[in-house]
Amino acid sequence: MDYKVAYHNWLDNPKINAEGYQELHLIKNNDSEIEYRFAKSLEFGTAGMRGLIGYGTNMMNIYTVARASKGLGEYIKSLGTTALDRGVVISYDTRRNSLVFAKKTAGVLLSYGIKVYLFENPRPVPMLSFAVRKFKAIAGVMITASHNPKEYNGYKVYGEDGAQMAIEDTKKVVGFIEKIDDYFSIDEKPVINLKSKGLLTIISKRFDKK
Repeated sequence: MDYKVAYHNWLDNPKINAEGYQELHLIKNNDSEIEYRFAKSLEFGTAGMRGLIGYGTNMMNIYTVARASKGLGEYIKSLGTTALDRGVVISYDTRRNSLVFAKKTAGVLLSYGIKVYLFENPRPVPMLSFAVRKFKAIAGVMITASHNPKEYNGYKVYGEDGAQMAIEDTKKVVGFIEKIDDYFSIDEKPVINLKSKGLLTIISKRFDKK
């Protein structure tokens, strides 16, 4: 799709939030910026995806995070009901929007009937890896851009062993992600407060002692 068409598909979409509309409207005369944001989709590889925080298909925002989470949800669904019940652990760092992206990830996965373990506060990758093994989860998601500058954020997926997801499994997740063209009609169960409810379990500071 032409990047200008993709740009207007976002700008003119009634489902885009006010912040996104305003940000995209401000670049309406900046062709190079529009091209950067919409000429491609944010790549998802063995290390997950990472990019500048902002609106567009090539940026880190709630819509690209929802798309990646839907792809992960489809992959877990394909593994059967046992995988849904084992669930996914989600952690996040202190970067801008990390908690927002973590909640979005949780909400999309919950809509699949996938059990979710979400940390109450920011926690590093080793604690996520430990939690994946401790809860015998099928996968883990870490919202971080590791060593990248503060303007970036990212989405990293881990396997059931707590290590970076295997290449073969990542390719399957990517396959599901690439089938998703509509960034604005992804089902989710809103995670408003960090409180355990239904399939959502909040991991408190008491877990740190383990």
